[in-house]
Amino acid sequence: MSRYFDDLETRSPDAREAGQLAALNALLAGSGHDALSGLADLARLPVLRKSDLVARQSEAPPFGNLPVGDVAHVFQSPGPIYEPGGVTSDWWRMGRFLHACGIGRGDIVQNCFSYHLVPAGMIFENGARAVGARVLPAGTGQTELQARAAHDVGITAYAGTPDYLKVILDKADEMGLALKITKAAVGGGALFPSLRAEYATRGIQCLQCYATADLGNIAYESPAQEGMIVDEGVIVEIVRPGTGTPVAPGEVGEVVVTSLNPDYPLLRFATGDLSAVMEGQSSCGRTNMRIKGWMGRADQTTKIKGMFVRPEQVAALVAKHSEIARARVIATREGEADVMTVRIEVAGGDAAGYAGSVSETLKLKGRVEIVPPGSLPNDGKVIEDLRSYD
Repeated sequence: MSRYFDDLETRSPDAREAGQLAALNALLAGSGHDALSGLADLARLPVLRKSDLVARQSEAPPFGNLPVGDVAHVFQSPGPIYEPGGVTSDWWRMGRFLHACGIGRGDIVQNCFSYHLVPAGMIFENGARAVGARVLPAGTGQTELQARAAHDVGITAYAGTPDYLKVILDKADEMGLALKITKAAVGGGALFPSLRAEYATRGIQCLQCYATADLGNIAYESPAQEGMIVDEGVIVEIVRPGTGTPVAPGEVGEVVVTSLNPDYPLLRFATGDLSAVMEGQSSCGRTNMRIKGWMGRADQTTKIKGMFVRPEQVAALVAKHSEIARARVIATREGEADVMTVRIEVAGGDAAGYAGSVSETLKLKGRVEIVPPGSLPNDGKVIEDLRSYD
């Protein structure tokens, strides 16, 4: 097996930008947008959020009049949101991740992602075909049958959520069945270090990817396990929650993805997840940008004093005052009453001078605290709920 899935993984940053820009401008031309002169110009386009997609699909089912090519499947995810699916080679770009996991010809993958309505099962099956592996379409549940099949078929690789592999392994131990699984490609949940370590003691290399039903594979781990390498078929931006404005490198923000899939191009699709760009390149030799993986949710909408406060409102407050670097709303309780405190990063200034803007923009009165620039935590949060619900 070659070290890399293809030559795209090791191209120079300039070659990558030129290739992605050409593909992006071809998609934009098909949808009536002007061409961009560089990938940084993406920030001028509007962000497409899941709520927008649901609204569009409710008005024009199933895909909201978005451009969709000749696809083979229609899937339904919670929302409901409908996604198209294709059967051409590596349609969801999952083959790149499975190759990084060492999965290829001669492997038999027990695919424990769901095949029912949602696309997860098909996403990983399509990727397995792209690397030449066989697939046992196991789906979810029926653990005793899963363990028996893994033994009888001679499964060598697992695909599914991180924790379900342990359930199968423990059941096989209970049944006295020896398994041959040495590789695991996981997603759809957190891979905790202790669980990865347990798999390693069993001789299983477990790597994780970051993928969604709408976009397919976004980023993936290589054997170096140094963050998650962005897939070659997408453009990833990290933006301030509630906005479409890119943050500085290393700052935590919302993951916004542009898919270059001509059958279903999504421009600046907001995932609602938080992450951050990592410095440098992976020691595995792949040269694309790396992100830190899932770091929480960007949709921090919180009800305070019976009113919803949204990230977009916090962004609007910052936009009103050019001198404000960042702001953070904190919800607490005093006695039996909610308290809203707004911390504003600004070099000097009078807290009272911002009280009117806070009340007007957030639709609530609250305390205002001035804090030095750079002092708010780098965690992507613009609204923090510190109230105890126990």
